[in-house]
This record gives sequence, structure tokens and C-alpha cells, in this order.
Amino acid sequence: MLKTIRSRQEHRAWQQKYDKNAPKAGDLAPDFELWDVHNERTVKLSDFRGEKPVALIFGSYT
Repeated sequence: MLKTIRSRQEHRAWQQKYDKNAPKAGDLAPDFELWDVHNERTVKLSDFRGEKPVALIFGSYT
């Protein structure tokens, strides 16, 4: 179960723990692999590096 951050102090502690692993502005995005829209083969982010722009969009669309 996810824990809700309830105070500024908890938020700072969370940031100090996890922000050091986050990519910085200008860093290459970490490589990852997903199935294509037809669920036939996997596609890696690095497959597109240097070829065409890639936009990553995260969110709930329900």
C-alpha cells in the first residue's frame, strides 16, 4: 500500500532518499522496453535515440 506524505519534514526525507537517483535536466532518459501497440514485439527507447523525437506521457486517462 502506498504511504501518504503528511508533512513537509516527511516530504524532505522522501526527496533526500529518492531524488539522488532521478535523472537531471539534460541527462539521457533511462532505457526501457515495452511491447508495441500490437503486442507482437518489444520496443526499446534506445531504438529511437538519434532518429526521431520521443514524448513520454504519464497519467490517468479514465
